[in-house]
Amino acid sequence: MLDQANYTPRLKSVYAETIKPALKEEFGYKNVMQVPRLDKIVLNIGAGAEAVRDSKKAKSAQDDLSTIAGQKAVVTKAKKSIAGFRVREGMPLGAKVTLRGARMYEFLDRLVTIALPRVRDFRGVNGKSFDGRGNYAMGLKEHIVFPEINFDKVDEVWGMDIIICTTAKTDAEAKALLKHFNMPFNS
Repeated sequence: MLDQANYTPRLKSVYAETIKPALKEEFGYKNVMQVPRLDKIVLNIGAGAEAVRDSKKAKSAQDDLSTIAGQKAVVTKAKKSIAGFRVREGMPLGAKVTLRGARMYEFLDRLVTIALPRVRDFRGVNGKSFDGRGNYAMGLKEHIVFPEINFDKVDEVWGMDIIICTTAKTDAEAKALLKHFNMPFNS
């Protein structure tokens, strides 16, 4: 689906047609290039203690993350040995993937419209999870909220970190950008 030459994700065209002019008006930018945009989305699953006991858990996390992202995830490895946690240097501990371009917009669309409404007792995402430079970080307790994951074949339910990087200079600009993308903030 994403490999078609003339394919444009829904959110990308919404950004170009409505969000960009709205943000330019709201913040009074002189130049269109000043308007904040999405840069990348980084997904991460840390298998942690399960991966220490069984090295196949990191591979399982990588497969699940690749299914969710639509592109191959990279296995993350321990940088240092920590005897107390029985971790050796180079041991696989999780998986990560960086999404850009069309896949990034597709993922954000699925996150906001499908995955977040499926989260149990969902009251919105924290509106204060910005880093001061216009990037937003959130976590999910269960990766099974994504429709790509077949619930019957899941051997382990993973927690998941999602970091949305923008070109915004301030948190207010980044929050306005994500609000226009219908991110359900609770504050």
